[in-house]
Order: sequence, then structure tokens, then C-alpha cells
Amino acid sequence: MGRVTERRRVLRIRGGALSTRPDTLVAEEPLEIRLGGKPLAITMRTPGDDFALAAGFLVSEGVVGRASDVANIVYCAGATRGGPSRSSEVESGGGSNTYNIVDVQLAPGVPLPEITLERNVYTTSSCGLCGKASLDAVRTTAWWPIADTPPVRVAPELLAILPDRLRAAQRVFDRTGGLHAAGLFSPEGELLDLREDVGRHNAVDKLIGRALQSGELPLSRSILLVSGRASFELAQKAVMAGIPLLAAVSAPSSLAVDLAAETGLTLVGFLRGGSMNVYAGEHRLDLHAEAMAGGPAR
Repeated sequence: MGRVTERRRVLRIRGGALSTRPDTLVAEEPLEIRLGGKPLAITMRTPGDDFALAAGFLVSEGVVGRASDVANIVYCAGATRGGPSRSSEVESGGGSNTYNIVDVQLAPGVPLPEITLERNVYTTSSCGLCGKASLDAVRTTAWWPIADTPPVRVAPELLAILPDRLRAAQRVFDRTGGLHAAGLFSPEGELLDLREDVGRHNAVDKLIGRALQSGELPLSRSILLVSGRASFELAQKAVMAGIPLLAAVSAPSSLAVDLAAETGLTLVGFLRGGSMNVYAGEHRLDLHAEAMAGGPAR
């Protein structure tokens, strides 16, 4: 399988002095996701947890919602030889395996997505599946409507300490400085799972896919924290996994805010230190009366 990090020689300039040294970089490789042997999507990702990534992607697309919906996920061989080969051909010499193609087989009786979903989509490591679905489509295809889940209340003081906990658990980031992170926390602030990837949407799919595989969906009592911004795609993934609260250390997009308001998702942005902006779903935050009377927000 592909490596999470790679070494490259770099020229280092410090205070006018030149030196050469090896540097550790985060690996980035394409992953093609196939459904029933047919190409569905290609994403640039950090190798690792590829089956979880594929499973989480299908949850985000509304294709599956239970572990039993997925019959099998395998690597395909022959990725560098032109034709699609099944993983069993690796052992028989039918092609080299780059571990950059996975094929998902749905369980009998699980309907395949509509033909409009069968599009060989290219998703970048920065933006995810841009402009995939309308607000109405996400709201109507969610397996577990967030507005119907039992309420989760979280103190802003607890949210404020989560970025430090997320950062402290980023092992690969410490070596490369080039990875996004997504973490699942309990309402009490316990880190439940963390995934790192060159694309934040991939990190979220890996979290959701692992939850699907272990039968933990919906994640109705979880907080999703992401490094960087909160795009529409990340809000969509949170909604599709039944996550009631999405927090980001940077800004959300306007469409992410619209989706949060439409679906009942609590969306928090600019979560830094003791400050944050709440863009939707403030009813899940345990706001003290004195904080409410503390003056106008800036």
C-alpha cells in the first residue's frame, strides 16, 4: 500500500545560509472509487484507511447507511496496465496493484444509485465534491434527520478546548506540517476518533466510514471538529452521518451556513482560543445568562 509520508531533498535557506537536507512530506495519490465495478469518483488523498474512505463517501452520497449495506470492498489490480482487473488477479499475476483503486460491492437488495450519480467525478484534495447537490437534495436524502435526534447540549467552554486536543493527537502533522485533521468528540469532550488526510473532506469520510463499518451510525451524540474551513461538502457529510454539531477553526462558506439552517445542524466557525462564531443551531450550546448579556458580538 502507499506510504503516508515520503522523503524529498530540499534546499534550506535560513538567515542567508544555504544547506541541503531531507524533508518529510505528506503523500498525495489519487484514489478511484468504483461501485459494482463502475467508476464513481476519483479523489486525491493520503493513502491509508482507503476502505473507510470509500464507505464514508457512499454514506455522504446517501447510497448506504448501515454496515450490512456493503457486501465487500476490495482493491483492484492492474491500475497501471490500462484495464480494470479485480484484486484476485494480483495473486495470479494479472496486473500490478497500485492500491489506488477500490471497488465497493453493495449487498443484495441495496439499490444502486441513480444514473446521475454514476459520473466519473474528480474531486480535489481541497474542495471535495463541489456543487454536487442542492440543499433540498441533502435534506430529503438524509438517513437520520438531525432535527429529529435527541438534543445534545455543549458548553462553549468545552468547545474552546477541542482544537488543542485535536492538534495534540495529530501524529503525522507533527512530521509534515501538511495535513488536515477531522476529529469526533463526545459531548463531554472525549476524542473518539481522529483521521488525517491531505484533504479535509477525505478525513471526514474516513471517520464516517469507520463508524459505518463498526455499526456506530448515526453519530447523533458526536461533535465533528475539522481543521481549516467548513465548506458545504463538510456540512453535507455531517448531516448525512447524523452528526448534530460541526465546528471548524476557520470560516464556513455561505452555502454551508444555509445547509446548517435548513437541516438543524449546529455550525460553529472561527473556533480559536476562547472565541467562536455560531452560524446556526445555537440551541445546542449551553449559553450562560451572563454571557448572553455580555454585549454585542464583534
